[in-house]
Amino acid sequence: MNDVIDVQAVNRDKAQSLKTVGWISYFLHLLVAVAAVLPGAQMGAGLLLIALAIDLVKKGEAQGTWQASHFSWRIRSVLWAGLLYVLTAPLWLLFFAPGWIAWGIISIWFLYRIVKGMVAMNASEPVGESV
Repeated sequence: MNDVIDVQAVNRDKAQSLKTVGWISYFLHLLVAVAAVLPGAQMGAGLLLIALAIDLVKKGEAQGTWQASHFSWRIRSVLWAGLLYVLTAPLWLLFFAPGWIAWGIISIWFLYRIVKGMVAMNASEPVGESV
């Protein structure tokens, strides 16, 4: 028997698997991001934590590929948004309107990052590395 491994086929399968994982993660992020900008449509942090866990677990498999930037992009998006929400939370306690405005801006920024990442993923390109 001939036990030759088709390296290109293996790499293609790995790339497709990572892209599928990326789409699942982006979809979960998108659900939360859209719900964050629509009044009364909160999806909860649970979906976001699931997506973050997926990204953290699978990030190593993407190392050295164009998809690695997407894993880092999603992880940084969640961490920055979480930090900004925590830092602006006192605005809700002190003054309702500034808290609402701050969280609205953060939510729109988060949605922008998710859509930007999805557009790049659809084009099979790395996503920008700026925060």
